[in-house]
Amino acid sequence: VQLQASGGGLVQAGDSLGLSCVDYGRTFSAYAISWFRQAPGKEREWVSCLSSHDGMTYIGRSVKGRLTISGDTAKNAVDLQMNSLKLEDTAVYYCAAEVGACPGFIDPRDYGSWGQGTQVTVSS
Repeated sequence: VQLQASGGGLVQAGDSLGLSCVDYGRTFSAYAISWFRQAPGKEREWVSCLSSHDGMTYIGRSVKGRLTISGDTAKNAVDLQMNSLKLEDTAVYYCAAEVGACPGFIDPRDYGSWGQGTQVTVSS
Protein backbone atom coordinates (compact mmCIF):
# COMPACT_ATOMS: atom_id res chain seq x y z
CA VAL A 1 0.00 0.00 0.00
CA GLN A 2 1.42 3.36 -1.04
CA LEU A 3 -1.01 6.11 -0.18
CA GLN A 4 -0.97 9.66 -1.43
CA ALA A 5 -3.52 12.21 -0.29
CA SER A 6 -4.29 15.33 -2.27
CA GLY A 7 -6.87 18.04 -2.75
CA GLY A 8 -6.43 20.25 0.28
CA GLY A 9 -6.43 24.00 0.12
CA LEU A 10 -7.73 27.29 1.47
CA VAL A 11 -11.47 27.76 1.24
CA GLN A 12 -14.12 29.91 2.84
CA ALA A 13 -16.71 28.74 5.31
CA GLY A 14 -19.63 27.20 3.48
CA ASP A 15 -17.52 26.11 0.51
CA SER A 16 -16.96 22.56 -0.71
CA LEU A 17 -13.72 20.68 -1.21
CA GLY A 18 -12.81 17.22 -2.42
CA LEU A 19 -9.89 15.16 -1.17
CA SER A 20 -8.50 12.08 -2.84
CA CYS A 21 -6.42 9.21 -1.50
CA VAL A 22 -4.74 7.16 -4.19
CA ASP A 23 -3.13 3.79 -3.55
CA TYR A 24 -0.21 3.63 -5.94
CA GLY A 25 0.50 0.10 -4.73
CA ARG A 26 -2.90 -0.90 -6.18
CA THR A 27 -3.73 -3.16 -3.24
CA PHE A 28 -7.15 -1.87 -2.11
CA SER A 29 -8.63 -5.35 -2.42
CA ALA A 30 -9.75 -5.97 1.16
CA TYR A 31 -8.88 -2.94 3.21
CA ALA A 32 -10.43 -0.49 5.56
CA ILE A 33 -9.52 2.93 4.19
CA SER A 34 -10.12 5.84 6.51
CA TRP A 35 -9.74 9.56 6.56
CA PHE A 36 -8.47 11.15 9.75
CA ARG A 37 -7.81 14.77 10.55
CA GLN A 38 -5.63 16.55 13.02
CA ALA A 39 -6.06 20.16 14.03
CA PRO A 40 -3.23 22.05 15.75
CA GLY A 41 -2.91 21.00 19.36
CA LYS A 42 -5.52 18.28 19.05
CA GLU A 43 -5.46 14.52 18.73
CA ARG A 44 -5.93 12.83 15.40
CA GLU A 45 -9.65 12.38 14.83
CA TRP A 46 -11.30 9.67 12.75
CA VAL A 47 -13.57 11.16 10.07
CA SER A 48 -14.78 8.45 7.74
CA CYS A 49 -14.09 4.92 6.54
CA LEU A 50 -14.77 2.79 3.49
CA SER A 51 -14.48 -0.99 3.41
CA SER A 52 -13.03 -1.81 0.01
CA HIS A 53 -14.35 -5.37 -0.18
CA ASP A 54 -18.05 -4.43 0.05
CA GLY A 55 -18.14 -0.65 -0.34
CA MET A 56 -19.73 -0.02 3.04
CA THR A 57 -19.09 3.48 4.34
CA TYR A 58 -19.06 5.03 7.79
CA ILE A 59 -19.08 8.69 8.74
CA GLY A 60 -18.11 10.29 12.02
CA ARG A 61 -20.78 12.10 14.01
CA SER A 62 -19.03 15.44 13.88
CA VAL A 63 -19.15 15.54 10.08
CA LYS A 64 -22.23 13.49 9.28
CA GLY A 65 -24.43 15.13 6.69
CA ARG A 66 -21.59 17.25 5.31
CA LEU A 67 -18.93 14.74 4.29
CA THR A 68 -19.22 11.82 1.91
CA ILE A 69 -16.65 9.07 1.33
CA SER A 70 -16.61 7.09 -1.88
CA GLY A 71 -14.40 4.73 -3.82
CA ASP A 72 -13.13 5.25 -7.35
CA THR A 73 -11.97 1.92 -8.68
CA ALA A 74 -10.66 3.41 -11.92
CA LYS A 75 -8.23 5.59 -9.97
CA ASN A 76 -7.75 3.08 -7.14
CA ALA A 77 -8.69 5.93 -4.86
CA VAL A 78 -10.94 6.78 -1.97
CA ASP A 79 -12.37 10.29 -2.14
CA LEU A 80 -13.73 12.52 0.59
CA GLN A 81 -16.21 15.16 -0.49
CA MET A 82 -16.64 17.90 2.07
CA ASN A 83 -19.55 20.32 1.86
CA SER A 84 -20.66 23.26 3.98
CA LEU A 85 -17.19 23.54 5.45
CA LYS A 86 -16.83 25.12 8.87
CA LEU A 87 -13.91 26.84 10.56
CA GLU A 88 -13.54 23.81 12.83
CA ASP A 89 -12.89 21.60 9.80
CA THR A 90 -9.47 23.23 9.51
CA ALA A 91 -6.90 20.45 9.92
CA VAL A 92 -4.39 18.27 8.19
CA TYR A 93 -6.31 15.42 6.62
CA TYR A 94 -4.70 11.99 6.37
CA CYS A 95 -5.78 8.82 4.68
CA ALA A 96 -4.88 5.47 6.15
CA ALA A 97 -5.38 1.85 5.22
CA GLU A 98 -5.33 -1.46 7.00
CA VAL A 99 -6.30 -5.00 6.07
CA GLY A 100 -9.83 -5.65 7.22
CA ALA A 101 -13.18 -3.93 7.29
CA CYS A 102 -14.23 -0.62 8.78
CA PRO A 103 -16.44 -1.31 11.76
CA GLY A 104 -14.34 -0.60 14.79
CA PHE A 105 -11.33 0.73 12.86
CA ILE A 106 -11.44 4.26 14.23
CA ASP A 107 -8.27 4.37 16.29
CA PRO A 108 -5.21 5.67 14.42
CA ARG A 109 -3.22 2.88 16.04
CA ASP A 110 -5.29 0.38 14.05
CA TYR A 111 -3.70 1.56 10.81
CA GLY A 112 -0.32 0.61 9.46
CA SER A 113 -0.26 2.57 6.19
CA TRP A 114 -0.62 6.33 6.00
CA GLY A 115 -0.58 8.99 3.35
CA GLN A 116 1.41 12.16 3.88
CA GLY A 117 -1.48 14.46 4.82
CA THR A 118 -3.06 17.38 3.04
CA GLN A 119 -3.88 20.72 4.69
CA VAL A 120 -7.43 22.02 4.66
CA THR A 121 -7.88 25.58 5.89
CA VAL A 122 -11.32 27.10 6.22
CA SER A 123 -11.49 30.85 6.62
CA SER A 124 -14.39 33.07 7.63
